[in-house]
This record gives sequence, C-alpha cells and structure tokens, in this order.
Amino acid sequence: MDRAALAAYDKEAAAFAQDWHDQPAPVDLQDIVARFFIEGGATADIGCGSGREVAWLDANGFPAEGFDASEGLLSEARARHPKLRFIHTELPELRDIAASHFDNVLCETVIMHLDHALIAPSVRRMREILKPGGVLYLSWRVTAGADQRDAHGRLYAAFDAAEVRAALVGASSLLDEEVVSASSGKVIHRLVVRKSG
Repeated sequence: MDRAALAAYDKEAAAFAQDWHDQPAPVDLQDIVARFFIEGGATADIGCGSGREVAWLDANGFPAEGFDASEGLLSEARARHPKLRFIHTELPELRDIAASHFDNVLCETVIMHLDHALIAPSVRRMREILKPGGVLYLSWRVTAGADQRDAHGRLYAAFDAAEVRAALVGASSLLDEEVVSASSGKVIHRLVVRKSG
C-alpha cells in the first residue's frame, strides 16, 4: 500500500473505523455477494479495515478471514470482532496465503490506494489465491484524470478499468459496472469474476 495512505490509516484508525461502522449497511455489496459468492466457501476480505464486512460475511454463510496492511485498523477489527480472525499482510505479495486457498475473495475499495505499478500484480495475486472456480469481487473508487490525495494524505490512484480486466484475463466476467456506492456515496467500479477451472 502507498506509505502515506497506510500511515493515515494507522494514525487515525479509530476515527476511520467509527465512520465506516456509522455508515448505512452496504446492502448493494451484500446483495452482490449473496448472488455470486460460493455459499459456505472459505472467504478472504483483502483490505478488511475494521472488519465490518468480515463480520457480515461470517454471519451470512461465508466463513471469513480478514487481511489488512494497517496494524491500527487490524487492532480495531480485533477489538470489535474478537471471535474472528484478522491477519496482517500487504498487496501485492499477500504473504502466507497459499495459491488456490479461498473459494471467495472480496476486495472492496482498496486497490486505488496502491501505487499504479502495483495494481495489476495485486489483482493477479488475488486471482491466484482463489481455488479453481472461485469468485473474486473487486471494487475501487473511480478517480478521473490524475492521481489525487485527500486531506488525510490517502492516495486515490487514477487508472483505467481495462488495466484491471487485463490482469484478470482467463477469468469469466460475472459483473462489470460503475455505480454510486449506497454506503459511501462515491462513484465506484465493481468487477466480479470466476476463476477458470
């Protein structure tokens, strides 16, 4: 992850966590997961933040683990959801996650915080940790023109969806849309793909 974005999440983890948990439930995301994810399948939330989606996944038939680069956010997740598993790891390496390990992978509005050169390798690695036939949900906040930083210093990389699609070559597209998120009110792009095999 971009170091300035990571520092912002670590420094203000409690405030970010409270903001996310105070937002309306992301029913649009939940509907997509219920429609496409493999029920009962082992599920990874990459960039899990304070664990909101991990808790929902685990309670709704998708046994889930959370992974994040921010120790501050992982502390928030563990405090809020002590019975669930949260692990420190970073994109694109995702160290200690074996290839073909998960039935479902969720990565909700994370890759826009990566340096542009790391986006495609990160997407390929998330596809790699899926079992054959597994499902990847991937979304990012859309930034037009040049990269931007917010008041906290978080990077919002500007990149074309075609770059992400190219990193998923060989996977079957199940959903490809650009929408306003019901949770955050921001424009996001969503892809759902099934790994071949």
